[in-house]
Amino acid sequence: MFGRKKETAASPTAADELAAQAASRPVDPRARKGAPTPSRRAQEAARRRPLVPDDRKAAKSADRDAHREEQARMRRALDTGEERYLPVRDKGPQKRFARDFVDSRFSLGEYVMFAALAIVILSLLVTVTSETQIIIFGIFWVLVIAVGLDSFLLGRKLKRGLREKFGSVDSGVIWYGTMRSLQFRRLRLPKPLVKRGGAPK
Repeated sequence: MFGRKKETAASPTAADELAAQAASRPVDPRARKGAPTPSRRAQEAARRRPLVPDDRKAAKSADRDAHREEQARMRRALDTGEERYLPVRDKGPQKRFARDFVDSRFSLGEYVMFAALAIVILSLLVTVTSETQIIIFGIFWVLVIAVGLDSFLLGRKLKRGLREKFGSVDSGVIWYGTMRSLQFRRLRLPKPLVKRGGAPK
């Protein structure tokens, strides 16, 4: 008799089995306490999104508007120097320093295109002889050598300034600054933010 009672007490009841199943079932963190757990089919349906939007025309229009807005922000950044929306080629504190360094000084290279155009016009107006050709091409090569020397000196000074301010020089920054020095100041993008003779930031 006592043995039979012990066996009955040791066997799990139906309520205990239901409680164990409920404890082992994963609970949806998004479900409120006391609410029934959503079924697997309901969870998959909630996560399912269409790969192609229902209204393709509206989606294309929204993408076009977003692209237009991004381009407008980039154009404003080229005027104001706002780092967040600048093109990738112009981003970074070292490139900003290089721009300010170049814009704060006079560069012979920014006038090389005007000088080359003047030489071409002069060669068309003047009677071409061996002597005039020597003079014209001599002036041109003197200008090219002078621009090359000026760019070399600028690169050395820029490299020294970058090391003093940042401790190192990122790849391509010297070339970036040198190419900017060959552009006419008013046509440079991003636009210059410092005056000639000013200190780079």
